[in-house]
Amino acid sequence: MARRTLLLLSLGALALPAPALAQSADRGGATTGNEAEIFMSALEYIQRMHMQTYSDSTLWTRALDGLIEELGDPYAAVFTPVEVEEFQEETTGSYAGIGVSISQLNDRVTITTVFRGTPAAQAGLLVGDVIVGVNQNDASSWNTNMASDSIRGPVGSAVDVRVRREGMRQPMAFTLQRDSVHVPAVQQGILPGNVGYIILDRVARNSARELMQALDSLQDTRGIILDLRRNPGGYLDESLTMADVFLGRGAVLASTRNRSPTNPGQMSEEAYRGRMRPRVADKPIIILVDRYTASAAEIVTGALQDQDRALVLGERTFGKGIVQSVVDLPYGRKLRITTGSWHTPLGRSLHRERDAGGNLLPENLDTVAAVVTPSGRSLKSGGGIFPDLAVEGDTLSLVERELVAAANEKQVPLGLREAEASFSRARTLRETHQTGSVDDATFDAYVKGLEAAGLPVELMERPEIQSYLRWRLTVAVDDRLDDFAAATMARTSRDPVLTSALELMRSASTQTELFTAAQAGAGPSTAAPRGQGRAGAER
Repeated sequence: MARRTLLLLSLGALALPAPALAQSADRGGATTGNEAEIFMSALEYIQRMHMQTYSDSTLWTRALDGLIEELGDPYAAVFTPVEVEEFQEETTGSYAGIGVSISQLNDRVTITTVFRGTPAAQAGLLVGDVIVGVNQNDASSWNTNMASDSIRGPVGSAVDVRVRREGMRQPMAFTLQRDSVHVPAVQQGILPGNVGYIILDRVARNSARELMQALDSLQDTRGIILDLRRNPGGYLDESLTMADVFLGRGAVLASTRNRSPTNPGQMSEEAYRGRMRPRVADKPIIILVDRYTASAAEIVTGALQDQDRALVLGERTFGKGIVQSVVDLPYGRKLRITTGSWHTPLGRSLHRERDAGGNLLPENLDTVAAVVTPSGRSLKSGGGIFPDLAVEGDTLSLVERELVAAANEKQVPLGLREAEASFSRARTLRETHQTGSVDDATFDAYVKGLEAAGLPVELMERPEIQSYLRWRLTVAVDDRLDDFAAATMARTSRDPVLTSALELMRSASTQTELFTAAQAGAGPSTAAPRGQGRAGAER
């Protein structure tokens, strides 16, 4: 509270009337009052004399934006009330609505997911329902943004939704009461070899609880692979709880270095220690990371790597190791600024220096210091997390890039066409109780549709393109069927990082054996990447 008050007072000085400041101005020195008076005077002249007229709010907004920009802090920002709501939804995974995901399929807003336990599920809305009306409005020509904006609203308020359902002659009407909807951040399943696999796509509110539930369901597996690729982070207290789940009571989880609240000229350090009983104390663990693994996800990774509790595979992580404080401003706005730095249990800084535009500054990896773990392993400490075993993620081949270029040139939305085809195929499989994924008839129809949309026939007939498109469609159908294990194994065929992790996990029964196997170079870590793997948009 003291920090918040101090911050608001320092910003508030800019808004004081000029006469009041002038009473204490010292023109012989660069005092705060002096600079504030200069600013207010310049603002007044711009307002009265500039050839272009600006509103008061525009000038103040631009002044505040300029102040933030001049901090040289790429993560500092001021949020409007609308942006605050979007930010909270993104970081918490919660919003007020009815509990569905919608997509534009065949030019119609279609329900593609109904979340369990939500108003939509309780009312009887189904996957495949086409939204044709919201309240008194005709929604048959709406896009997903228009539908989403109308369906969402305050918790407890009512919304009327009309849908067209296949097999029904007339639209069906539903009146639903909006509620808080939480989208899970965790997916888990068991892969061949009895290996537990967990994807954590963000560190949101309740993510630690979701992780604990996932671990409980995987107690009988031989080991755990925790996939943090493309995880942008989130709530830091959640990340500390996650690390605590693996490390247990008394273990150092991380530390912070901040400006001292009592002496702003000094830095204070605080260590965070575990308080829980380890959830999977006897199982080997592998963490998968990439260049997009950031912030709170790096705290989890660094804690387990420093304590010899996990083997880290993949790429060097993003390197966002700063403490950000979000404070309230008047009229519903919020200010986010950097107030400190995060460090791993062995003192490694997680942060990689960037300019104000977010671009990495040059560095010399030959001079990067190293730390030694309790078991004697050497870890680099140059910012971000360096993997124990570097494995490159997949990239598109030249021929596959040619397909993407052709789709862009002909304005063929590959992702949308894929979503439509996978949705139709998954619905057929559900209704007919068939097993399998993509049959030849489905795939041939999909390819012919792309050709009819303008993609070159000779390109579409190339074996590599056929293989790539079938793989994408197979993954999409398995996802639509909520078959996590099948979709994951389909992705694995083009995911060298996960493939390496599975091979290592199958060769070891303890964490020590896992480290030994990785040091010996087990797994296809040197294989040249090809195709679009889980590190891509299919995630």
